[in-house]
Amino acid sequence: MEIPHELAMSAFGRLIGCRPLAMEKGRAEVALSLTPDLHNRLGKLHGGALFSLLDIAMSLACSSVHGFESRSVTQECKINYMRGVDDGEVVCVATVVHAGSRSLVVEADIRQGEALVAKGLGTFALL
Repeated sequence: MEIPHELAMSAFGRLIGCRPLAMEKGRAEVALSLTPDLHNRLGKLHGGALFSLLDIAMSLACSSVHGFESRSVTQECKINYMRGVDDGEVVCVATVVHAGSRSLVVEADIRQGEALVAKGLGTFALL
């Protein structure tokens, strides 16, 4: 699926360095590289950056279902962190598990290679 360039990434997503890798109906894949600006006080990738990556990938997965001409917003989102990230890149794959007339439910995994870094579940409201 072709991602409209002007809609593929928000200004915030670009600011933290998110890069869309792939999109198909109901699925989006977004990468984020660890940079010094994204470190927490322990030198790991900040949990807020991981959460933002998850939310951005989930949002793109929603757009792949309802189209970029429609809008959806995060209604609720939860994340479980499994391991810290010291360096390199993480990739989030988000998949729509339910697309209703007023809301969508999306699950996502963030991995570094084969290692599961975080897992999330979110609900998005259609506007």
